[in-house]
Amino acid sequence: MLLNTKSYKDSQLKKMDRIIVSRADSIGDVSLTLPMCAWIKDKFPGATLVFLGKEYTRQLVSIFNKIDEFLALEDLIDLPLTQRLEAIKADAILHVFPSREIASLAKKARIPLRIGTSHRAFHLLTCNKRMGFTRKRSDLHEAQLNFHLLKPLGLTQIPPMSEVQQLAENFHPNKQELPPLFNNIDLSKTVILHPKSKGSAKEWPINSYLELCNELIKLEIPVIFTGTNDEGNLFRHFIPNHSLVINATGLLSLGELIFLISQVRGLVACSTGPYHIAGLCNRKAVGLFSSQRPMHPGRWHALGKKTTWLTYDVNCQACTKKKKCMCIEKISVAQVLQVLLDDSVKGNLSLE
Repeated sequence: MLLNTKSYKDSQLKKMDRIIVSRADSIGDVSLTLPMCAWIKDKFPGATLVFLGKEYTRQLVSIFNKIDEFLALEDLIDLPLTQRLEAIKADAILHVFPSREIASLAKKARIPLRIGTSHRAFHLLTCNKRMGFTRKRSDLHEAQLNFHLLKPLGLTQIPPMSEVQQLAENFHPNKQELPPLFNNIDLSKTVILHPKSKGSAKEWPINSYLELCNELIKLEIPVIFTGTNDEGNLFRHFIPNHSLVINATGLLSLGELIFLISQVRGLVACSTGPYHIAGLCNRKAVGLFSSQRPMHPGRWHALGKKTTWLTYDVNCQACTKKKKCMCIEKISVAQVLQVLLDDSVKGNLSLE
């Protein structure tokens, strides 16, 4: 039975059979939406929880055991209108990543409870619950910010990061058959270097990653470089030709990459999907950040008990004034190596 649209009392909320979380976004953003999904499933255990996302994030979402179904945006938009309306039928939908097309479709499907941010004009016409909060100026972590949308479902206050971390612990990678090139190295001692971010974040220089690779080789620690094929084209010809170094750019599916990350000692990257995956897999995830808002680590650091994030100067004046600044380049290889190898180091580090 669908929810009464006039009021949303606890007795009516308990009758919900199907809830959709919509975030057709990147891997990192999706990773930080998983804790709110766990909260929903814990509060409404009898409801089917559906994640509406881009097809390439399916393998990430499917191994989070609090989500029941995955609905690919690409499949949805290819359907005739009547079938689209049927596919998106639900008691409630949460627009975590605002999409005019999805919001309009949810209204046409007469989903009784349609929740979105009040900062999108099209939500005035498509959502009947609009939450007023800002992401860019907030001091909350991105995963916490998502919880603002849960207030119509009974959330009374934004949970602390300790609780968010616990909600993220429902991530269990599936075993994958990896390519033969990984057969001759001990993955438990291996470090993944993921230099690029598809332009989503400020990046540590490729020369620094290569120098870090050489330092790890000296310590007889195997290194795997990862990234898309296009990203690999930018740096693979610089990768050292060494028995302890593997170039895996463009070779892995997302499922294979997730499983690989779950098996290694640690990973170094900027604020990008594999860094967040490493955190969820409880690996040593070393994130390299600028302190400039809104891309600073206070908002975007990975979840996970072994996660570390570094900035050169948390009080960088250029970053504070939002000027063009590449202080991330000043993070030294020696500093990253020390943090990577010291398992006692966790949390936020400012190196200035």
